[in-house]
Amino acid sequence: MPLPPAPTKRAALLSPDAIDAPARSSHRGSRRSGDQRADETTSNGPQPLELFDNLSSEAAGGGEAARPSRRAKSRPAPASAPAPQQPAAIQVETRVPTAPAPTYAPAPAAAAPQAPARPKRSKSTGPAKLFVLDTNVLLHDPMCLFRFEEHDIFLPMIVLEELDGHKKGTTEVARNGRQTSRTLDALAGAQDADIDKGLKLDTTGHREAGGRLFFQTAPLDYSLPISLPQGKADNQILGVVHALRDEYAKERPGKPKQEVVLVSKDINMRVKARALGLATDDYQNDKTLEDGDLLYAGSLALPPDFWTRQSKTVESWQSGSNTFYRISGPIVPNLYINQFVFFEAPGEPSMYARVTEIRDKTAVLKTLKDYSSGKNAVWGVNTRNREQNFAMNLLMDPEIDFVTLTGTAGTGKTLMALASGLTQVLDDRRYTEIIMTRATVSVGEDIGFLPGTEEEKMGPWMGALDDNLEFLAKGDGGGAGEWGRAATNELIRSRIKVKSMNFMRGRTFLNKYVIIDEAQNLTPKQMKTLITRAGPGTKIICMGNLAQIDTPYLTEGSSGLTFAVDKFKGWPHGGHITLARGERSRLADFASDVL
Repeated sequence: MPLPPAPTKRAALLSPDAIDAPARSSHRGSRRSGDQRADETTSNGPQPLELFDNLSSEAAGGGEAARPSRRAKSRPAPASAPAPQQPAAIQVETRVPTAPAPTYAPAPAAAAPQAPARPKRSKSTGPAKLFVLDTNVLLHDPMCLFRFEEHDIFLPMIVLEELDGHKKGTTEVARNGRQTSRTLDALAGAQDADIDKGLKLDTTGHREAGGRLFFQTAPLDYSLPISLPQGKADNQILGVVHALRDEYAKERPGKPKQEVVLVSKDINMRVKARALGLATDDYQNDKTLEDGDLLYAGSLALPPDFWTRQSKTVESWQSGSNTFYRISGPIVPNLYINQFVFFEAPGEPSMYARVTEIRDKTAVLKTLKDYSSGKNAVWGVNTRNREQNFAMNLLMDPEIDFVTLTGTAGTGKTLMALASGLTQVLDDRRYTEIIMTRATVSVGEDIGFLPGTEEEKMGPWMGALDDNLEFLAKGDGGGAGEWGRAATNELIRSRIKVKSMNFMRGRTFLNKYVIIDEAQNLTPKQMKTLITRAGPGTKIICMGNLAQIDTPYLTEGSSGLTFAVDKFKGWPHGGHITLARGERSRLADFASDVL
């Protein structure tokens, strides 16, 4: 693909050891905190680069200490004695060497000022509240008791009764109910525990919980409207909240004044509570993001004046078929490892690259392989737009162990994942087989039990697999390679195993290419269970459309796919891309827009 004009300044390049040093450092040390990014963006513009490598601490193992963490705290950089200057060596390849990285001397005044440690989030200065939990909150998140910081928690007796009624069975709700009961038993059995005075929530090791847990140990006097049936559990909980509000409305000896708030996942119950004048709120801790539009997209458009600003400070070099650019400036703090950047402007050559290194105030961009051309077809499949090309670069990179793809229907997620999987299993022999699974959540009414073996039961759920294999088996495009031309449907099928998620616990996949389809229907706990099945040499692909969630009580913010995308962004061996344009048909594209 066309590249920008080469800069006039000849660059002094890093050695292979030095350029790969950040990739061997801790993942947490590869990003700076949001506060530090904002400070650097406002105070530091583009700086000219030195022609010497400033890596005396990083190359010797201090890469993590030299860069403050993007998480919450920054670590102090270890002091290193100055040494004579040495010019950096010319790079000839980009593979990670096996020998330890040599130590380079720092240039004069090159040491960056140590960033101040980010202070811990202080607790709210207002009075502690008393949260009354509904049963569905405990069944939704068994660890919710420790998510309320310094505030107190109250459990009505009817909640314990409902919790006891949900403890039998093998469903996720039953497992959460049993775990909640064990947690309550551990709190009640702690040393010096007094139910009358409240159980301290930090006695089981959860130091972030500073409040107390109270049980309803005596009848409470309350009166609800006659229109509310008194025997219903929800109405009994509302009555308890009503009585507690009146009890804690005034300051009394031994009982300070507190605001009483009902926490429930039941929308109708929250509506009834507001109609009675009671304070209520939803349980928000399960949401990774408040708004789905805030989800990490995986790509970033460079500003139109990017090359004008970078013309004096950019360094470039060639390695094989790839071109590398070292850039600086205010855009660097906004980048993540393995994020894609692109430059498109009328009358100027376009550039598509991936961030491979972030160090201090500089970042290294690596140009991409163009899978839209016929000579780079993957199992006969060519990419048709920019985002598909980004996704194929992730899928075909052996250094990327975890890939997440999101996008609307018809964007090519399953087709590209299968094509790259067949190429790497049959042509490259990089993986032994493809394992495909998905969440078995029905769109409409359940059709009941299915006969046959595990794979036969999963057959109706794998229609997308059959549709894409029918296209790939034709070898459309002629670029599938020797194996692809000779392969039959039976041979391809023999390398693809369809597995049910219900039997994944305890398994370990070695050198497998794992595809998790319809991952938007998974909870964060299910997503963790599947990803932790990966053994050495395994690659996992998670795909889904966050606009089509069929699992009850799951939203875009609380989906396991959103959870995985947010937690893995910036990891050197993980990547994400949001596919923007559908390529299925004009009918499917129009329906996605207007329906």
